[in-house]
Amino acid sequence: MKKTAILLIHCPDQTGLVAAVTDFLHRNNGNVISLDQHVDRQAGRFFMRVEWELEGFNIPAEKIDEYFGTLIGQKYQMEWQVHLSAHKPRMAIFVSKMSHCLYDILQRCMSGEWEVDIPVIVSNHENLRYIADRFEIPFEVFPITKVNKAEQEQREIELMRKLNIDFIVLARYMQILSDDFVAAFPNQVINIHHSFLPAFKGAKPYHSAFNRGVKVIGATSHYVTADLDEGPIIEQDVRRISHKDTIQDLIRIGKDLEKVVLARAIWLEIQHKILPYQNKTIVFD
Repeated sequence: MKKTAILLIHCPDQTGLVAAVTDFLHRNNGNVISLDQHVDRQAGRFFMRVEWELEGFNIPAEKIDEYFGTLIGQKYQMEWQVHLSAHKPRMAIFVSKMSHCLYDILQRCMSGEWEVDIPVIVSNHENLRYIADRFEIPFEVFPITKVNKAEQEQREIELMRKLNIDFIVLARYMQILSDDFVAAFPNQVINIHHSFLPAFKGAKPYHSAFNRGVKVIGATSHYVTADLDEGPIIEQDVRRISHKDTIQDLIRIGKDLEKVVLARAIWLEIQHKILPYQNKTIVFD
């Protein structure tokens, strides 16, 4: 496929924004292949995603950010990101002992469904090393206790920097990240959890939900922030259940939802279709 550039924008809503961006592309011989925009009227905020072909474009790819900022972005008080399709995203996966999300991610990558590199799998336990070995991916273990947590997280941050990681996926990583770790990767850490939160916390949420006779279970994927499990939501899904379902049924259905919802969030991240703003996300079609 032809190489493209993607521009993600948000700024105060005002007249002429779409015209300004498309005119910038037109004047530089850019062929737009996708454009989506949204106005949050309550917030008075404009959001936009536009993708165009780089073949024949007058501005060198490495200069697009600079030119756009000088000619358009600063004038309209925009915050913007430029992404190039030629860059293959580099994703680190963090895991603990549960393997269902990890297997699903690796299958999608190795089958060619996703164009993404996985330079490392990180864990606080040795349990899933055999999976990393099977897929020939480096597996790094950082055992974490209350005493060494800060030191170990600093080592993890240094590893992410060394490997030029673009984003991190917590594939059922059962360890709360510190504020310092989260601050090092703003809107770059994606988590998945069951959607019983905050109603059914603890180690056995499915058992608690079963005892309350819940009728719907689900999963939520979101960016990680300093507020535990309260970051900007990327993707969610639910499944109806009934009194006929056992605890084992709930766990099975829940795991399936977790895999699917996390996969959708990762796909959107790879395609640069997510634009976080405050504690929400704009997810473009």
